[in-house]
Amino acid sequence: MPRMPVPVAGQWWSAFRAVGGVDVLHVDLAPHPRNEASASALLDDAEHRRAARFLYPGPRRRYVLLHAALRVLLCERIGCANADLAFEAAEHGKPYAVVRGAESAAQFNVSDSGPHGLIAIAESGRLGVDVEERSPSRDLDGLIGTVFGEGERAAILAAGARRKVELFYRLWTLKEALLKALGTGLYLDPASFQTPPDVLRGASGAEFRFPHLPGVAWRVEDLGGADFAAAVAHEIVAAPAAPDAGRPELAAVSGAR
Repeated sequence: MPRMPVPVAGQWWSAFRAVGGVDVLHVDLAPHPRNEASASALLDDAEHRRAARFLYPGPRRRYVLLHAALRVLLCERIGCANADLAFEAAEHGKPYAVVRGAESAAQFNVSDSGPHGLIAIAESGRLGVDVEERSPSRDLDGLIGTVFGEGERAAILAAGARRKVELFYRLWTLKEALLKALGTGLYLDPASFQTPPDVLRGASGAEFRFPHLPGVAWRVEDLGGADFAAAVAHEIVAAPAAPDAGRPELAAVSGAR
């Protein structure tokens, strides 16, 4: 039986988008002493140790607020007490949820940039989310040649000055979300694959397959708006076949009852 939601003194997150089977929530990471105190009280010892390793208060605050919100949302989704929830990391560092020592099937991913955090949660299927504040002062030209493929580079370089910044961050968040969903991080060269042609032409989302993993399909979706660029990528998991799907004669008998 699901437990009661984890009690918090305030709520600094809100629903943002629902994309297919993925719920994406926005987390307000701006300074707020009451929210920060509530968030800190939710973290476990391992998270407190990690928070203490941040050298500057801004990144520490963002980590605490984002991970506390993640805890509340996962506990509500899984139906567990906060004390029963812990996090472990896969081979390349991607975290996963553990409840009372057993890995949870719930999938999640988080990202933050400036005062904005995003949390993506799904019942199944690998998941990645990315958010980026657009910074025109960033050395975009130096990055374009290292993280994008030929078609992506041509599209960005052909854009006007303002459109160039928007397109750079749009394509980068799409690629970063895919890399995070795959779970290998930058062990895979981002220039070794390109965003789907439909997305490059302006579509909000499309199906995608990594060149080295053609048997696995992903849905990638642009979530960006006026305040930030963002994207989510979700593994497309085939629905299990019905028990009698492979035996038409049994299905016919069942349907005749």
